[in-house]
Amino acid sequence: MHTRSGILAAAAISVIALAGCTSYEEGESSGSATPSDSMSETAMAQECTPVAGDTIVVLEDDLQLQLSDNVVPAVNADSATEPVLSALAVVSDSLDTPTLIQLNKSVDIDRQTSGDVAAQFVADNGLTAPSTGEGSLVIGTANFSEAITVGEINAEVLRTAGYTVEVRTIGTRETYMPALQSGEVDIVPEYAATATEYLNKSINGAEAATVASGDVEETLAAAEPLAEQAGIVFGEPSAAQDQNAFATTQGFIDAYGVTTLSELAETCGPIVLGGPAECPERDFCQVGLEDTYGIEIDSFLSLDPGGPLTKTAITDGQIAIGLVFSSDAALG
Repeated sequence: MHTRSGILAAAAISVIALAGCTSYEEGESSGSATPSDSMSETAMAQECTPVAGDTIVVLEDDLQLQLSDNVVPAVNADSATEPVLSALAVVSDSLDTPTLIQLNKSVDIDRQTSGDVAAQFVADNGLTAPSTGEGSLVIGTANFSEAITVGEINAEVLRTAGYTVEVRTIGTRETYMPALQSGEVDIVPEYAATATEYLNKSINGAEAATVASGDVEETLAAAEPLAEQAGIVFGEPSAAQDQNAFATTQGFIDAYGVTTLSELAETCGPIVLGGPAECPERDFCQVGLEDTYGIEIDSFLSLDPGGPLTKTAITDGQIAIGLVFSSDAALG
C-alpha cells in the first residue's frame, strides 16, 4: 500500500519510557491543590479498559498528528490541460474518506472489480466532465485496489470529456513516478503528503527535512516547486484520506464518550495500544500519541501495521486502540 511503510517509517527517535499514572502538581504561588481539585483531576482520567465489538471506528486526529495523505491526482505537466484538470477535479469533489471506505469494501470484501465499482459510482453520482478535450491518456496506478479503483473513476470521467483512456497497474511509487515524469503515463492517483515527501527526498536528498504537514493545502503548497522541477502538476485534492489512524470499537466510544484523540487523552488514564513492532519508537505512532496528545500508554501489544492481527485485537477487546489505515474496508 502507499503508506504501509512510508508514513509509519518516519525518522525514529529514542524510545521513551511508558507513562505513569496521571498526577497533579501542587501550586507554588497560590497554595497547594485542594481535595476537590485533586478529585476533579482524578475523575477526568478514568480507567478505560478495552471494549470488544464488531464495529471498528477511527478516532479523529484533531491535532493533525498524521501527515495529510489526501487522494490527489498527479499529472504530467504536458498533459495538465484545463479539460483534464477540471475532469479530475470532479472526481476529487466526489470523494471523502467514508466514500473511499465504501468503494474499498465493494472491491476488497464484496469482490467486485475496480472497473465495475468505478462505473457504478460514476453513474450513481452523475459525474461528468465540465469541458471537453480529445486525444489519448494513460492513467498509471499503484498495485493495490484502492489506487486502481480511483484510477478507474478518473478514467470514466475523462471519457465523458471525450478522451480515450487506458488504465495501467504499474506498481510502486519508485516505478510509476518516473513513468509519470517521462510522459509514459499521463496521470497517477496519488497521496498528497507521501508524494510530496517522495519528491522532496528525490530532489533534496534522503536527509531533507519534512515539508509535508497535517494540512493538505499547506502540503501541496510546499509540493508545488518540487513538482515543477519534476515536470508534474498536482490537481485539486479530495477530502478522502488514506493514512495512519487510530481506531477502537464503537462500544469503546459509547462507553467512554470519546470521538477524538484529544478526548481520549482528557478522559482516559493509561491505555493498551496495539500496532506494528516499531510503533513505540515512531513519531507518528506511540511517540506522537504521548508527545502531541498526552495520551498515556500502559502497555503495548506488538501486532501488524493495520492488518488483521491489529483489527482482531481491537474487536476482541485485547487493546483499547490500534493503528489502522483510515480508508480500510473493515472500518465502520
